[in-house]
Amino acid sequence: MTDNLSTRIAVVGGTGPQGRGLGYRLARAGHEVVLGSRDAQRAITAAEELSAQAGGARITGATNLAAAESAGIVLLAVPYDGHAQLVTSLAQALAGKLVISCVNPLSFDRFGPYGRTVSAGSAAEEAAEIVPSATVVGAFHHLAAPLLLDPEADLSHEDVLVCGDATAAKERVMALAADVTGGRALDAGRLRLARQLEPLTAVLISVNKRYRTRSGVALTGLAPAVGKVPA
Repeated sequence: MTDNLSTRIAVVGGTGPQGRGLGYRLARAGHEVVLGSRDAQRAITAAEELSAQAGGARITGATNLAAAESAGIVLLAVPYDGHAQLVTSLAQALAGKLVISCVNPLSFDRFGPYGRTVSAGSAAEEAAEIVPSATVVGAFHHLAAPLLLDPEADLSHEDVLVCGDATAAKERVMALAADVTGGRALDAGRLRLARQLEPLTAVLISVNKRYRTRSGVALTGLAPAVGKVPA
């Protein structure tokens, strides 16, 4: 039997829309989740609300640091502004762990959203550079927070694209992605492809605004079994 540290999932930035949504879906699927925030009380309040929404699922709240220290899997769901400083402050807590990045480096101007230039190539690669002993996997970039938080929303038609350099870690994250959406997760390749996955979110935001919808990503032409995690 694995210990709680190895199976517990910390969501750094867990009181933001994306963090709350992913935490809710993971807890509803049966995972033990710790929401992290700069403000511990804010995290505790959010955790209590989500736990009630998920029928008493195991969700607690703590500071970002305490959450990261308490879990074997850490999901980074924070805005890109201040990302490097935050990851640096959590480096010791992240060392040797599976770190999932859904951070999207975006900016907005009068023409709309666009992808930002990141010296490391992507936010995921930046996290990997800061904490080289961590195993960083990119995932969940393109799921809409309002749909994640909607208990009636069916996300099974959306594909979660997962990138990373460690096969076992990607498989673990793909299994978590299937728990989140009830659908398919796809191995998108090496971690460097986060450079393309992260800014794609700007395209979805633009499309959604223009057509007043919440579109996602689904790839065609794949065999039905592709992306399904063996039982």
